[in-house]
Amino acid sequence: MEEFRSHVQTIEDLRGPAGRLEAILNTGRPDALYAAVIAHPHPLGGGTMHNKVVYHAAKAFSSFGLPVLRFNFRGTGLSEGAHDDGRGEVDDVRAALDWLEHEYRLPILFAGFSFGSNVGLRACCGDARVAGLCGIGLPVRAEGRDYTYNFLPGCGKVPKLFVIGDHDPFAPRQVLDETLLSASDPKRVVWVEGADHFFAGTPGSPAPKLGVMNAAIRSWLSDEFGL
Repeated sequence: MEEFRSHVQTIEDLRGPAGRLEAILNTGRPDALYAAVIAHPHPLGGGTMHNKVVYHAAKAFSSFGLPVLRFNFRGTGLSEGAHDDGRGEVDDVRAALDWLEHEYRLPILFAGFSFGSNVGLRACCGDARVAGLCGIGLPVRAEGRDYTYNFLPGCGKVPKLFVIGDHDPFAPRQVLDETLLSASDPKRVVWVEGADHFFAGTPGSPAPKLGVMNAAIRSWLSDEFGL
């Protein structure tokens, strides 16, 4: 499919349990088959919907003409409420799913980066509205916080993609590989060589790897969803 150029618009009516959530939408084609939502990394580490990894992930989905929603978790940017250590943020993701369902009545694809991947996967696993799951830079332990994935077996038979840098200090490969074994098929695990947590380069491979991450998402979307 020819690459689609979307427009970005501010969303004013996305509300979660803690109040209004600041959000933007990359518009899609009128005949889009799916809608997508992207969740950002940890707010206490400076994560917002404008994070580079989130932006490049959104570009991958948008390139196929899908409407793509990005939002700030509670207490981040102009979003109301206060940070809730990953508990209330699950409900923020569900509020984004509700908004997309109301606006588009399409199957939804989810992607999240770092904290956003853990929170979003917990929110989306088992939700019949969600047709695909993409976890980027899934953390195991970061900034003194532990992340678990014992919910993965309950994510059903929807296609799953996991993209991680092979030099990600928050995602030890042996630990994460063992963890992802519990995720049901179909699944695809992509370790990006020479990439750190933010898909920047490493001393041995200094070129940025965001393009590689983007390509991995696009390949998955094409193979699994016929886009």
